[in-house]
Amino acid sequence: MAISIHPSVDNGIKQGAKDFAGGTLVCKCTDRPVKVSIKAQTAHNHVCGCTKCWKPKGALFSMVAVVAKDKVAVIENGDKLKVVDPAATIQRHACKVCGVHMYGRIENTKHAFYGLDFVHSELSKESGWSAPEFAAFVSSIIESGADPKNMGAVRSRLKELGLEPYDCLSPPLMDALATHAAKLSGVLKA
Repeated sequence: MAISIHPSVDNGIKQGAKDFAGGTLVCKCTDRPVKVSIKAQTAHNHVCGCTKCWKPKGALFSMVAVVAKDKVAVIENGDKLKVVDPAATIQRHACKVCGVHMYGRIENTKHAFYGLDFVHSELSKESGWSAPEFAAFVSSIIESGADPKNMGAVRSRLKELGLEPYDCLSPPLMDALATHAAKLSGVLKA
C-alpha cells in the first residue's frame, strides 16, 4: 500500500486553473465556522513536513501555499482566531475551537516573505487552486513521530507523486531568501 502523504495529493495532484481567482477557506467547526476570503490564486504550493504547520488528522504533511496578504480577509467569526505562537516567524492564526490554521502572516517587514500569507487551500470547496510543486522539510516528519526507517519510502512516494523532496524549501525559494539577506547586509545592491 502506498504511503499516505496528505489527502489532497494521495490520489494524484490536481492541476490549478489558469484563470482561478480565489475562494473561501472554512475551518472545521460545525458551529460558527471561521471563514477567510482569498481573492487571488495561490503560489508556491507545497506539502510541508515541519512541526509548525497544521496537518489534517493522520497526514504526514501539511499542504500550504502563499498569497499576497492584501488578498486575504477574515469574513466570518474572526473572534474565534488566535495566534498559535506569537514568537514564531509566521504568525499562524488558528481557530480556538477546532485548531485549524486559517492563515499565517509574517509581520517582520525585513523578512523576504513579508507581504505574503500562508494558507491551506484544501480548506476551500472551490477547485482550481495552484497545485503543490514540491515537498519541504521532509526530514521534519520524524519530529512529528514518523518512523525514520520509512523515510526512503516516503521520499520515493513524494517523487512518484511529482513532489521533489527537500529538507528546506525549494531551490528558487532558498535563492530568494539568500538574495534578500544579501541585499539587507549590503553584499548585493538592491
